Amino acid sequence: MHEENKAAANGCGKIRSGAQNGAALLALMEKTGYSMVQQNGQRKFGGPPPGWEGPPPPRGCEVFVGKIPRDMYEDELVPVFERAGKIYELRLMMEFSGKFIGVCVSLDNCRLFIGAIPKDKKKEEILNEMKKVTEGVVDVIVYPNATDKTKNRGFAFVEYESHRAAAMARRRLIPGTFQPWGHTIQVDWADPEKVVDEETMQRVKVLYVRNLMISTTEDKIKAEFNKFKPGVVERVKKLRDYAFVHFFHREDAVAAMSIMNGKCIDGASIEVTLAKPVNKESPWKQHFNGQISPSSENLLGFPNKDDSTQKSLGKPAGLSVRLNGQHSPSPPEVERSTYPIFPGIKLTPISMYSLKMSHFSSAVMHLDYFCHKNSWAPPEYCLYSTTSQDGKILLVYKVLISSIADDSQSYFMPEKLCTTVEDAKELAAQFTLLHL
Repeated sequence: MHEENKAAANGCGKIRSGAQNGAALLALMEKTGYSMVQQNGQRKFGGPPPGWEGPPPPRGCEVFVGKIPRDMYEDELVPVFERAGKIYELRLMMEFSGKFIGVCVSLDNCRLFIGAIPKDKKKEEILNEMKKVTEGVVDVIVYPNATDKTKNRGFAFVEYESHRAAAMARRRLIPGTFQPWGHTIQVDWADPEKVVDEETMQRVKVLYVRNLMISTTEDKIKAEFNKFKPGVVERVKKLRDYAFVHFFHREDAVAAMSIMNGKCIDGASIEVTLAKPVNKESPWKQHFNGQISPSSENLLGFPNKDDSTQKSLGKPAGLSVRLNGQHSPSPPEVERSTYPIFPGIKLTPISMYSLKMSHFSSAVMHLDYFCHKNSWAPPEYCLYSTTSQDGKILLVYKVLISSIADDSQSYFMPEKLCTTVEDAKELAAQFTLLHL
């Protein structure tokens, strides 16, 4: 089908010549007083508009519009979008197609995930390296290794002053074009942190404590947080090198956060923040964006919806973790459906690691993906069995995670037995992911 006929069929209007398009855009600029600049594969209209005073609009004021017809330009788009309000800036990508547009709130993401970083690099070194090759760097977030606090975990988050600065940096840091310290790094958008409304956060009385030593016990943490005011801590739940400290009263939690942040426990300088509440349905479903099957969601023994203890569970502000260690709210869940393969349809070979986390529905696949993203060896599963009192064979897997970079190894094994191999492996993967 010719382009003209395609346009007519799609209701997209007539195909304009280059001269006609140029004239229409010039007329738009003369009418509105906005400027227009084309660079880096996009055309920017406005930003700021004529007569604008003060800073740019805050985050949350931008929407993303997809599937715009190929032959539609600013002179047609601007009048449509102006119906909703005054336009500060419109950025039109130069490669786009589709029939019906879709509109959603723009994430306005200002943070990049940088993986495969040498584990001996300090925050200041990573910050300086990022500033050398990208503009608008505000901060670098680096997490210490769980077992060796002198090393990082092999990844970092780079915060930029704006979404545009982050997008330009992402282009600049595409693997193969930039090799800091002689290493090929991994670059991707860091999923933005989950946003919890202020009213909910005002009720939180759980603290998230990170950067703990593996050897530090729950009793030691409770004793340290009780020092400033005896008896204020209800309980402590420690997972690997981080913990949740539950208080009886919110005011004590807030006071403890101020006093304990930056303190040393067993030689480690801890970081303390208010924990973000998790989805009440299940911490595991929240952790993996609700994509675990109902038959396996209770394998780890999480309380039911009506369990009152569930209400006080918290999730760290900095631990809304995407499975490559990134901050994350929920990406859109992939619809689990089947579709026919029509004759002549083009199938393209791809690697599973090029997909998004939301394409995986099992913890086993998540763990494999997680290890790959962190440049670790694939997880190794060792199967063990025992016999129950009624003669049933019960199974459990031990999981070995090996770091390729420093040859370190970690073992994980849940404290529950299963009756099927599939459940045992899924449980072991879930348990491992929750403790990494």
